[in-house]
Amino acid sequence: MTLEPAQLAEQGKQAFRNKQFDEAAELFRQAAEGFSLGRAGLLAAEMKNNLSVALLQAGKAQESLDAAMGTDSIFAEAKDITSQGMALGNQAAALEALNRFDEAIAAYERSAELFAEAGEGDLRSMVMKSAAAIKLKTGKVTESAFKMMGSLDAKENPGFFERILKFFLRFIK
Repeated sequence: MTLEPAQLAEQGKQAFRNKQFDEAAELFRQAAEGFSLGRAGLLAAEMKNNLSVALLQAGKAQESLDAAMGTDSIFAEAKDITSQGMALGNQAAALEALNRFDEAIAAYERSAELFAEAGEGDLRSMVMKSAAAIKLKTGKVTESAFKMMGSLDAKENPGFFERILKFFLRFIK
């Protein structure tokens, strides 16, 4: 019995929740292929992004990047800004895992712009923090502080720790 792409996707999500990342990746790969054959391009792109996340969790950064590449364009054509931002965030995470830091920062920053455009403050904050962490890791401390400040400004409901951090970061300006 051949499973429908939606069934494969559900099984992939279940395998991912169970931390069976290789199995999840294979199921997402099959779902993406099935959706592509059925001309459901957006669903195929979504499955490729799920595949990318599962592969990254399984420690397969290059395969993760390969899976996510181009999906941002599919979402852009469909004018799905939030999904486009997520796709770029997935690409950035894979680039970061591959130690391609400048490319990762650029992808995170583009993702943050899209999340801002979509009104997704918390998602914007998350990718800006990732960009700030790379800048800190690569010795760009001042740039990191400015990125972190921007991420805190983007956060819709900052917590206690985030408010304290924001207070101290304002002295760097």
